[in-house]
Amino acid sequence: MTPLWTVAEAVAATGGRPETLSDGPLGSVSIDSREIEPDALFVAIRGDARDGHDFVTAALEAGAAAALVSEDWFRAHGGEKLIVVPDPLEALRALGRAARARSKATIVAVTGSAGKTTTKEAIRTVLAAAGPTHYSIKSFNNHWGVPLMLARLPREAAYGVFEIGMNHAGEITPLVQLVRPHIAVITNVAAAHLEFFRSVTEIAEAKAEIFLGLEAGGTAVLNTDHDYVHVLFARAREARVENIVTYGYDAEADYRIGASETAASRTFARVTHGKETYDLNLGVRGRHMIANATAALAVARVAGLERNLVVDALETFTAAEGRGETTRLGPEADPLLLVDESYNANVASMTAAMEVFATVAPSRGKKVLVLGDMLELGPQGPDLHRSLKTAVLQTGAVRIFLVGAAMEALRDALGAERVAGHARRIEDLMEPILQSLALGDAIMVKGSKGVRLAALVDKIKQRFGGAV
Repeated sequence: MTPLWTVAEAVAATGGRPETLSDGPLGSVSIDSREIEPDALFVAIRGDARDGHDFVTAALEAGAAAALVSEDWFRAHGGEKLIVVPDPLEALRALGRAARARSKATIVAVTGSAGKTTTKEAIRTVLAAAGPTHYSIKSFNNHWGVPLMLARLPREAAYGVFEIGMNHAGEITPLVQLVRPHIAVITNVAAAHLEFFRSVTEIAEAKAEIFLGLEAGGTAVLNTDHDYVHVLFARAREARVENIVTYGYDAEADYRIGASETAASRTFARVTHGKETYDLNLGVRGRHMIANATAALAVARVAGLERNLVVDALETFTAAEGRGETTRLGPEADPLLLVDESYNANVASMTAAMEVFATVAPSRGKKVLVLGDMLELGPQGPDLHRSLKTAVLQTGAVRIFLVGAAMEALRDALGAERVAGHARRIEDLMEPILQSLALGDAIMVKGSKGVRLAALVDKIKQRFGGAV
């Protein structure tokens, strides 16, 4: 099997200098010494909290074939099996550029205020049914995650799907210019990262930077179900994007979502495109999940995939951990239903998740809702947290727990009689929440990753046993 890289190729791509290093295969690229595979290339990136150079020895001892290190570090420490460069992060970007240059894959890039990862997963699920597909793992979508995922792009991949994130203006441009997608997807624009923007319009403009890396003749795939699609169209025209395909519930969308219904854990939805109809059978719930699946449908058809293959592949699409994953815990006849939305949160995703939870019926018990702070909202944070009141009440939850300082605004809006508990840290509410639960209940946990609600999800799973 052809290796991902050879040492000689990595040296040529990065402009590095080999030190006591022979040519040979490099089977993977990693920045984490704890996840080294045989013959890996370890890239010693200096982050905010840790310096990868501190783990070069550990990576080599774990089986890495070579380590990419800085000239300054090499002068101070020396060593063997090294590729020496001025800046390992810039060298990683160069490796990503080389991977993209040699690839014949159809490349897709995804961004948006909410639903990026889930949409990316839907797209890769469909494309993987048509050929070898490489995709961003987890949420590796930032200044080091995107070049890392690109550097891992196999030679033989037919498709590549890359998630691109941002919380400041100007961050998407250099990343999308590395990825150079043939298809660029924007899932939506909503109030997120407002701490770093003056308005949601500025967020839309920042998301539209994805057009600046679109390959000539490429296609933009845009969700129409938000108030800023006109901004995206304007920026697309400025970037001379000729092909724009839309999707959503809007009557004018190219891929228009029509009637839908939910039965058990599956959703059935009809999508129309011109004279064609697509009847989707999805293993996810919620209007936003249907939209994510429809984005994948649109991308797949733009990429030339056959319609039946696309529809069949979408039947296997499910929610990822922390992004709406639903687990039945305990005895099959009387389970605790756990909806895990602990990975991230903004107003759009909060509202969408609670809309879905409103349709969830516990087997015999009560509904419990745990909400954590939505982070990086700046001065508008209190008002945006208060704005969740109606959605919270519509869930039908009889016990509501709030976590984080910003949730004080929602607590006050709901009134003390409706809130079972509020604390700044999840650790202070963990036991009261666990004690409030019983078999037959349904609970949803939703908040920004920084609130660490995933720890509560783990505790619930431990307390109530394995999934059924």
